[in-house]
Amino acid sequence: MSVRPYRDIMRRKSRQISVGNVLVGGDAPISIQSMTNTLTSDPVATIKQIHALEEAGADMVRVSCPDVESTHALKEIVRETTVPIIADIHFHYQRGIEAAEAGAACLRINPGNIGSAERVREVVKAAVDNNCSMRIGVNAGSLERELLEKYGEPCPDAMVESALNHARILEDNDFTNFKISVKASDVFLSVAAYQGLAEACDYPLHLGITEAGGFTPGTVKSSIGLGMLLWSGIGDTLRVSLSADPVQEVKVGYEILKSLGLRRRGVTIISCPSCARQAFPVIKTVEKLEERLEHISTPMSLSIIGCVVNGPGEARETDIGLTGGGKGNHMVYLNGVTDHKIDTDGVVEHIVELVEAKAAELEAEAAAEEATKKAS
Repeated sequence: MSVRPYRDIMRRKSRQISVGNVLVGGDAPISIQSMTNTLTSDPVATIKQIHALEEAGADMVRVSCPDVESTHALKEIVRETTVPIIADIHFHYQRGIEAAEAGAACLRINPGNIGSAERVREVVKAAVDNNCSMRIGVNAGSLERELLEKYGEPCPDAMVESALNHARILEDNDFTNFKISVKASDVFLSVAAYQGLAEACDYPLHLGITEAGGFTPGTVKSSIGLGMLLWSGIGDTLRVSLSADPVQEVKVGYEILKSLGLRRRGVTIISCPSCARQAFPVIKTVEKLEERLEHISTPMSLSIIGCVVNGPGEARETDIGLTGGGKGNHMVYLNGVTDHKIDTDGVVEHIVELVEAKAAELEAEAAAEEATKKAS
């Protein structure tokens, strides 16, 4: 019996669009989004939050534009940030036109909800004139009344039909620079809807389990739902929706992609849960290292294991490893090879120094490789 290699994720083939300078779909990396929770009409607060999201690694950021004050502030927001900005428009077509003209890279809008065919044409024209893409965003909690009457309740078929209906409106206006999402707070409903949509079209898909909850339950729900889809090759961009600091959404998004080998960013810490065999306080050490290493964006791996049962094996597979030893003699591994021993005192500072040095080394290697490519 032939089986697929267990680490091989075969991504669904989708067409590619541009969201500002970020490619979505095709063979582009899966991108990570978040959304501000400040008032968009307060550009200072919104710009500050976007900068924090940029630093965390967000590839694009969505802002809500419910009123003219928000779209007026959008021009300053776009000017003072570097990531593509997505303007969230729901019903008022004029906000969509204003957002496109203000420099938004994408409009989150359902064309069937903004009124007449003429209004749709005006929004499409504004998007084309300003090189602005769109996202059709179907949500189980706001399906069209006629679809609820037809199907009796929110279900995958209703969500897919809604998405395709909205897509057809844009296609009828010769506009195909868009991606689609079909989100629900129920994991099974979301996954089934995305699976159906993935079979029904080749547009890039924006993944999300909407209104997933607070940090811990929301992370678990999102990891299960998005993980199922991503493992099966579905998804071109994603947002982890949490009732938490938006920066946490970006961090969780990266952890999901890192765990599936789909993207790498920053230090991946492999650590044990600790037990009576631990030769140093593993949990506190990992907590401190996570905080101290947040500034590292260079991909690398670090193992922190409390004893010699699994420590040497994990260390052989990581860039830097620490294995607890007796009487304060802990072994440090570099590139999978035993290198030196250290005491418990100062272990965090020592590991931070090693990681920073390794990051600098890897960055220099990458820069040299890039220079060689350009020269050739």
